[in-house]
Amino acid sequence: MAAMDSLNDFDAKRSIELAEEAREKEWKHQSFVAELFSGAFRWDLLHPFPQQSEEDKLIGDDFIEKVRRVLMEFIDPNEVDRTGEIPEEAILALAEIGCFGMKIPKEYGGLGFSQTNYNRVITFISSYCNSTAIWLSAHQSIGTPRPLLDFGTPEQKQKYLPRLAKGAVSGFALTEPDVGSDPARIGTTATLSEDGQWYLLNGEKLWCTNGPSAEILVVMALTSPPAPQDKGKPEVTAFIVETDTPGFEVVHRCEFMGIRGISNGLLRFRDVKVPKENMLGRPGEGLKIALTTLNTGRLTMPAMGAALGKLAVHFSRGWCAKRVQWGKPIGNHQAVAEKLADIAADTFAIESIEMFTAALVDRGGADIRLEAAVAKYFATERAWRIADDLVQIRGGRGYETAESLVRRGEDPIPAERMLRDARIARIIEGTSEIMRLFIAREALDFHVRRVKPLMDRIGDVSLKELPSALWVLWKTDRQTLLPLLGFYLRWYLKQWSPVDSVFEAPHLNVQNRDHLAFVARTSRKLARTLFHLVSKYQQRIEKEQILLRSIVDIGTDLFVMAAVLARADYLLSEQTDNSAAVQQLAHYCCVRARQRIAQNFKLLKRHHGKGANQVAAALLEGGYEWLLQDVYTDFPPQFLSAQQVKESVRLQPDLSVKGTEKVAPYEEVGAERVVSSAKEPDLISREELPTAEANKEEAAFQNEKEHVTDLGPEGDKTEP
Repeated sequence: MAAMDSLNDFDAKRSIELAEEAREKEWKHQSFVAELFSGAFRWDLLHPFPQQSEEDKLIGDDFIEKVRRVLMEFIDPNEVDRTGEIPEEAILALAEIGCFGMKIPKEYGGLGFSQTNYNRVITFISSYCNSTAIWLSAHQSIGTPRPLLDFGTPEQKQKYLPRLAKGAVSGFALTEPDVGSDPARIGTTATLSEDGQWYLLNGEKLWCTNGPSAEILVVMALTSPPAPQDKGKPEVTAFIVETDTPGFEVVHRCEFMGIRGISNGLLRFRDVKVPKENMLGRPGEGLKIALTTLNTGRLTMPAMGAALGKLAVHFSRGWCAKRVQWGKPIGNHQAVAEKLADIAADTFAIESIEMFTAALVDRGGADIRLEAAVAKYFATERAWRIADDLVQIRGGRGYETAESLVRRGEDPIPAERMLRDARIARIIEGTSEIMRLFIAREALDFHVRRVKPLMDRIGDVSLKELPSALWVLWKTDRQTLLPLLGFYLRWYLKQWSPVDSVFEAPHLNVQNRDHLAFVARTSRKLARTLFHLVSKYQQRIEKEQILLRSIVDIGTDLFVMAAVLARADYLLSEQTDNSAAVQQLAHYCCVRARQRIAQNFKLLKRHHGKGANQVAAALLEGGYEWLLQDVYTDFPPQFLSAQQVKESVRLQPDLSVKGTEKVAPYEEVGAERVVSSAKEPDLISREELPTAEANKEEAAFQNEKEHVTDLGPEGDKTEP
C-alpha cells in the first residue's frame, strides 16, 4: 500500500510538472483579470468598451443572412434532436457559403473573419440549432485550422488550410478512455520508424467531436513515454492525421443527453503511418499547442451561452406577460420576476464579457488566457442556470418537448432541449472544476513567480515555522531575501490604502459609479486575502480547491461587474431612449454579483474542506453502504451478461427474475463490454441461465486462478 501511495504521489507530481511546463510562463501583454487578482483595478484596460467597426459589422450582418437561409432550408432542429443526424446536404450547403473557413485567412481560401464576427455567427447558429454550431466550432475553434495557423509550417498551412476552408471536416483528438484532464496519463503512442520517415500511431481517443466524420485530425500522442519510475516526463507531441490512412477506425459513435446531432465518438489507431513532416510544432509541444488553441477556442462557449440567454429572454418575456395566475400575469409575481431579472442580467453579463474578450483577440497585444477562461467558466455556469429557470417558468410546458407542444396546438418552445443542450458546456473545453483550477493557477502566478524560488529553498513549512525559517535564510542569504521583503512590504501596504474612487464613466448614475468603486476596493481585498492564503498554505494551496473556488468566483464576479459597467457606459453614450432600462439592468447585475461576492468571502472564513474530505473518504471506503438500502443498484438485465444476471439473482434473492424474456449476450471489445450483434437464436432465456452457464462459470473460475499472483503471506491477491 505504501509503495502504491508513493507511486501515486510520483504520478501526481509528474502530471503537475507536465502541466506547468505546458503553460505560458511569461505575461508578455497586459491582462485586466490578472491585474485584478493582484489588487490593481485597471479601468483603462476596459474603458472605453471596445466596439466593432461599422465596416466589420456589415460583413457579419451579410453573412448571418446567408446562414439564416441555409438553416431554414436544410435544417430542422427538432428533427436533428430526434434523429441525432444533421443532413449531409446541410453540411454541404454550410461549406458552400464558407462556414468552415470563417477563421481561416483569405490567402488560404477562407473568409478571414474577425473573432467578433465569428462569435456573432456562432451565436446566431446556436440560437437555431446547437448541434450545428458545435460542428462548426469543433472544426475551427479547437479543430485543425487554429493550431495549424499558430504552429504549422508554411508547407503544412499550404497543404491543409485550403482543404479545411472548403469544408474538409476536422477535429482535435486529446481525450482518451483513461485520460480526461490529466495529460501525463496519455496512452496513445507515436513510434518513429527505423528509417526515420514515419511515425506509427497506436491508441484510442474518446469523445472526439467531429472525429467520426473528420477528414483531418490533430492527434496528441507520446513520442517518448517514460518508464513508471522514470524521473523523466512524458513527451506529448501533436500530429496531423488524415483519417483515410490505413489503421484508422471509428469504433463507436457516442450518443448524448443533448446536442444530439454532433458527430462524436471513440477512435482507434492501429499502426497508423503518419509522415514525419506531419508533426505539428516540435516534439513535446503537444500540450502547449492544446492550451494555446483553447485560449481562443473557448470563446465560442460564451457566444453560445449568450445565444441561450437571448432566447430565454425572448421566450420568458412573452410567456410571463400572457400567462395569468392569481389575477395577474405571472411575470408580476415577485418569485417569477426574480427569475426574469436574473435571466436578463446574466445574459447581459455573458454577452459583455464575450464581446470584450473577442475584441481583445481582434485588437491584439493582449494576453487573454484568463479573460477567455473566466468568460467560458461564467458563461457556461450561468447559461445552465438560465435554462433551468426558463424550464421552471414554463412549468409543465418547459418539461414538454417542442414537438409535443406543437402537436397539441401550442408554440414549439424548446425549453427542455435548451436545458439538455446547455449541460454539456460545463464539461467540454475544460470542465468548470478544471477551469477554476486553471484560473486559480494563473491568478496565483503573481506570487508564485516571485516566491517559488524562496519556498524551494526553505521547504514546505507550517505557518508557525515560517518566521524561523525566514530568519535562518536571512542570516545565511540576506541578498536573496531583501529585495523580496522590500517588494512585498510596499505591495501589501498598498492593498490596505484607500483607492481612488473617481473613474472615467460619465454616463453611469450614482448607483453604478458606486459599484465601480466597489470593484476597485474589493480587488485589493481579494489580493490580500489571496496573499494570506498563500502564506498559510504555501505549496499545499493547490489542494485547497474549495478555498480556491471562492477566490476564483470573487474574481470572476468582479470582472463581470467591470465589463457590465463599461458596456453600460458605452450604451448610455449612444442612446437615450432606453437609458433608464440600461442603468437598471447594470445596477441589478452588480447587486446580484455583490451578493455572491459577500457569500464567497464568508465561505473563505468558514470553509468546509476538511469535513468534505472526511465524508468523501468514508464514502469511498464503504462507510455509507447503509444508504444504499432499498434501491436496485445493478444495471437493467438487458445490459448485463448472462453470468452477471445469475450473480445478481444469487445475491439478491428478493429480486428474483421471472419470465422468459431474452437477454443479449455480450462480447469483449478492447477494454469495453458492449451489446453483441448476435442473432436471435443465440439469445439465452433467463430461465435457462443456471443450466446454460454452469460449465462456463467453472471454466471462468479456473481461468481466473491462472491469472492471479500471490503478493504476500496474508494472501492478498491482485491481477498483474
